[in-house]
Amino acid sequence: MPVKIAIIGGSGVYDPQILTGVREEKINTPYGSVKAVIGSYNNREVAFMSRHGEDHSAPPHRVNYRGIIAGLKQLGVKSIFATTAVGSINPAMKPGQVVFADQFLDFTKGRASTFFDGVGQGVIHIDMTEPYCPRLRDILIRAAQILGLPYYRSGTYVCSEGPRFETAAEVQMFRQLGGDLAGMTSVPEVVLAREAEICYANISMVTNFGAGISPGRLTHQEGLEAMQENSENLKKLLMQVITGMNLEENCFCHSALGEGPVAVK
Repeated sequence: MPVKIAIIGGSGVYDPQILTGVREEKINTPYGSVKAVIGSYNNREVAFMSRHGEDHSAPPHRVNYRGIIAGLKQLGVKSIFATTAVGSINPAMKPGQVVFADQFLDFTKGRASTFFDGVGQGVIHIDMTEPYCPRLRDILIRAAQILGLPYYRSGTYVCSEGPRFETAAEVQMFRQLGGDLAGMTSVPEVVLAREAEICYANISMVTNFGAGISPGRLTHQEGLEAMQENSENLKKLLMQVITGMNLEENCFCHSALGEGPVAVK
């Protein structure tokens, strides 16, 4: 039986105590093997995938994005909720708030960013007018409203290569270009999900202000601690979403390739 819902994130989001029938599954893909933790919540199967690995050993520019999305496709996943820790470059979006991004700016450099690289499956130019699934964003917004969580219904995620933080000058440039959030993982993940015809929503937890806006120096530990502090809210949000979703609802994301090349295996 296919697992239709997946959550991509870190250890702060996954809590085995909220699931029943938990199992680990190794998935072999053309891009290497990946591991999913699968369990049931309210009689719905959910797959958790750790983006950086169990021991957080994969830096953002070395994450196996293609393996993760291809693995979830093999499981039968139709909807992905991806959690990310971000720095705010919009003073209105404060630490502790959640932003459901609706656009991105891509400043990555050396990542494999497509399944269709001209080898085997041909070439396709995927439409990314609405990169983050509006249907899933609406579901997240309703869930946040029910729970009374502070949130922003939209925002532009600026994805940099990492693993270093941005300079103050880069943050200033990103702001002038219309960016709201600075992160390192949403691209190419969201693009690959669209190529795999899977709905994908971003849940950005603001952990700090960006360089030049923050009153102090940025540290990775600061982001980890902020995510841990807000992990309960994230888990409540995700469980509310899982409970209220219509698993059979169709979406344009599910037919993004149209008459193009064969779907991702």
